[in-house]
Amino acid sequence: MNWIGLWTLTSREVGRFFSVYRQTILPGLISSALYILIFGFTLQQRIAEINGVPYTLFILPGLIMMNTLTNASSNTASSMLQMKLLQQLPDILTAPLSSLEISLAYIIGGTVRGFVNGTLVLLLGVLLIGLPVSSPIFSLGYIFIVAWTFSSMGLLLGQLAESWDQLAMMQNFFLTPLSFLGGIFYSIKMLPEWAQALSFFNPIYYMINGIRFTILGLSDSPPIISFWMALAMALIFFSSAVALMKSGRKIKL
Repeated sequence: MNWIGLWTLTSREVGRFFSVYRQTILPGLISSALYILIFGFTLQQRIAEINGVPYTLFILPGLIMMNTLTNASSNTASSMLQMKLLQQLPDILTAPLSSLEISLAYIIGGTVRGFVNGTLVLLLGVLLIGLPVSSPIFSLGYIFIVAWTFSSMGLLLGQLAESWDQLAMMQNFFLTPLSFLGGIFYSIKMLPEWAQALSFFNPIYYMINGIRFTILGLSDSPPIISFWMALAMALIFFSSAVALMKSGRKIKL
């Protein structure tokens, strides 16, 4: 393992989004605060509670997960695609770094961004509305696993995309709809049976269900399934991203 090269590339990826925190960190906090104020405090007048939990508290875990997976995936996807379009990727491929080391650097960078954004939204909920966190260690650990999963997926999307339009299409027609249909603002038990059955095919539902269990101690399905789903997706996306990087396909435009 080339630790110096891995550290150098990882530091560049992490420093890249920290240097533009006004674009990568602050928007997630602001949008989450707006969701709390608009959806939480407004709809709570009509939906007092769900499963015994005040509505504003109920939607917070979903907002945490939405910010985590969105930022983790967009960081690696945009970084990889930008390197391809600017023809800078061949320079990295000729460096004494293996495909595993290059993939790890990008994925770690996206994971850090997703984890930071998810943790900050968690702290925002604690400070703003007194969000009770039943298991802080498990909550942070689960945020990290999901950030790693979607950072790996973002790297895979960045490798497959050949233009910003293709990348935006993948994100807008996949991540965004599945996130909103994953139970951020509602419990799937409020849906008809056919809609509940469809929700079980939505992988992001399990991410939201898992973080909701670690924070509020409640879930719509067995939480162990959510944990195994997150680990399985992390392994699948990570292995696929490394394999595609090693093959060299879709890497050069």
